Amino acid sequence: MRTPKRPRFFFSLRSPYSWLAYRDLTEHFPDVADAAEWIPFWEPDETTSTMLAAAKIELPIVAMSRAKNFYILQDVRRLTRARGWDVTWPIDKDPVWEIPHLAYLLADDAGKGRQFIDLVYRARWQEGRDVSLRTTVAEIGDELGLDGDRLAAASDDPRLRERGVECLRASWKDGLFGVPFFAYGREKFFGLDRLRTWVATVRGVDAAEVGAPWWEYEAAPIFSDPGADGGPAGGCA
Repeated sequence: MRTPKRPRFFFSLRSPYSWLAYRDLTEHFPDVADAAEWIPFWEPDETTSTMLAAAKIELPIVAMSRAKNFYILQDVRRLTRARGWDVTWPIDKDPVWEIPHLAYLLADDAGKGRQFIDLVYRARWQEGRDVSLRTTVAEIGDELGLDGDRLAAASDDPRLRERGVECLRASWKDGLFGVPFFAYGREKFFGLDRLRTWVATVRGVDAAEVGAPWWEYEAAPIFSDPGADGGPAGGCA
């Protein structure tokens, strides 16, 4: 008997669009969130890059232009305002993204992967904290009742490094080129604005049955100093 295909959600703890997708997915489509395989993706450091090269895996990562960076700042503020959320933009100083992403694997092993993601996103996008710091990861681990020091040192564990490479290999095999990225069988979906199409595909229903984004049915919130935003939603590399 053929094993049923499982939906896949590729997320990054760095990406604001992954944060938005995480919130929308878990709050409005919990059945699909529970059915999906959650696979982390991040920009590798030198050690991981060497391991990927040895495995002949080349990730499609390119440097972000200044123009794209400013666009994302505008776009994310626009999207969070539409949802009535506050966002505090963090400042990353020479981040090593293996630190939080490999810590996620440990938290997930302990049955607290989703809670770990939630606290990391809260720290990064609502509190403006640097989640690539070991101290931040340790505090989050302690808050979850886990061994914070062990989570903070996850990137020092060669076995977790190997597991991390397997996560990145999975993204490479599925053809990921940015996050958030969703897959179901051979069907692939990129960007926040494809979340609902992915959900419909997983459920086996027409996209119209999933409906328009919930905020389109509600009165627009009133904000001070709205600024001059414009452009569509999506995702980022």
